[in-house]
Amino acid sequence: MRSVGTTLAALTIVTSLAAQEFHPPPVRRGSERGTRLGLFGFGVRGGVDLGSTQLALGATLDVGNLVIPRLRLRPSAEIGVFHGANTYVGSFEAAYRFTGDEQAATTYMGGGFSLAGHDGCGADPDCPNLWVNVVAGVELHYRSTFNWLLEYHGMDLFRRNRIFVGLTTRRGN
Repeated sequence: MRSVGTTLAALTIVTSLAAQEFHPPPVRRGSERGTRLGLFGFGVRGGVDLGSTQLALGATLDVGNLVIPRLRLRPSAEIGVFHGANTYVGSFEAAYRFTGDEQAATTYMGGGFSLAGHDGCGADPDCPNLWVNVVAGVELHYRSTFNWLLEYHGMDLFRRNRIFVGLTTRRGN
């Protein structure tokens, strides 16, 4: 009985040592083309609404590529505070990046839609509103995983204009 226990212990040790030597096959990187969705990055920003001089604070997500790697899907949320009723904006935009992520400065431009509201929205028959937006910006390399962000939002067919400064994660490094 003792030799059976010793044999089982020896077999367990040998098989566990052999399992530690397993080398998985190399992973091939898929094609860069095509739609890829997932959480690839995020950013935070602050700025000013030029029409009302409200302080605008927001966050955005980089949720994937649309057809090509440089066309990015970016949902975001913003709140405008001070100087009047607080405003709330939820946006879904697509932005084309004119250069790759590895550049020192990456410019982009795009557009999308927003659902916008404000304090007291329930009493306003025209609230919430659906806006058409234009976005243009530049990301400046800061660290290997972060970029500074300078961004312009022309919202509600340019009836509202916001300028932001922020920090965003750097994808791909």
